Amino acid sequence: MTLTDAATPAPYPPAPITDFAGLVAVITGGGTGMGRELTRQLAAAGCDVAICDVSDEAMSETIELASADAESADRAGVRLTACVADVSDAEAMNEFAAHVASEFETESINLLFNNAGISGASSIVTADHADWDRVFAVTFGGVLNGMRSFLPMLMQADRGHVINTSSVNGLWACLGPTGSHSAYSAAKFAVRGLTESMLVDFRMNAPHLTVSVVMPGHIGTQIARNSMIAAGYDPKNMSDDAVAQLRQQIEDSGIDLAGASDEDIRNLMQMRAELFENAAPTTAGAAATVMLDAVKANTWRVLIGDDAAALDTALRAQPTEVYTESFMAGLQADGHFTGGGLIDG
Repeated sequence: MTLTDAATPAPYPPAPITDFAGLVAVITGGGTGMGRELTRQLAAAGCDVAICDVSDEAMSETIELASADAESADRAGVRLTACVADVSDAEAMNEFAAHVASEFETESINLLFNNAGISGASSIVTADHADWDRVFAVTFGGVLNGMRSFLPMLMQADRGHVINTSSVNGLWACLGPTGSHSAYSAAKFAVRGLTESMLVDFRMNAPHLTVSVVMPGHIGTQIARNSMIAAGYDPKNMSDDAVAQLRQQIEDSGIDLAGASDEDIRNLMQMRAELFENAAPTTAGAAATVMLDAVKANTWRVLIGDDAAALDTALRAQPTEVYTESFMAGLQADGHFTGGGLIDG
């Protein structure tokens, strides 16, 4: 049998989803950042939205904002629901899927945004194994669990689209030549690889589904603070023991903190979290808009931010130089990643 003898497959990809009204969307990490902004914009477009996060308080704020957005857009009847779930817990994600089915009285969803993630545990050499595994479990495992838990509901839809959030750290495995970022980068490379594999997988086995991999640069979100909280270093409520552990980690990296008080370290962590969110060149709202536009255009590879586009171009032009000081210097000379190489995704 030759390839030409095989049955002619259905056209792929199918027509893009251009109208979100009346659809059902699921968003992980919906309490803050891009997840919150996706929820708000989809609700305003008439889409029913279910979110999960580990913070019930943050999700309540998201639901309140999204409800107001839907009302302002005259989208009566939009349904919103929230479920506390740790995306790294497969059973918790199965319970989230059951929650969505029950709350919305549906067997299908149309949009799945695997958005949740945390950073930290930067070094494979020095990081605690449990911390490293936790970052990977949330940032990649959360995407895998989201796919496994909601794939049955996607398969029941007439048309569906999956949007997995990788990062420019899924292209570039560092924060510059002196900024190791191993757990997060490994996870984001894995997200990218899984998503790209789904391009063919869906074409062959679920041709009503399409997929996008999103690679944001530095986006103004609370991922820095949320990651600190996940690691036990909430700058607003950091215990003396946590300060001592953090002091040791920083000193092990070669920075002398002999003159810094515990309060200085707390203030430093708070300042870093605020700087990450407030100094970003791209807002979470703008990033969410780019993601939704990508769904409407059936775009599978999505770079968000001028910094992400510049990095992608530079990586292609200098593939063997990407972990050198001169490569980073070139990006910063053009105004990118100047805030300590901060990246969000």
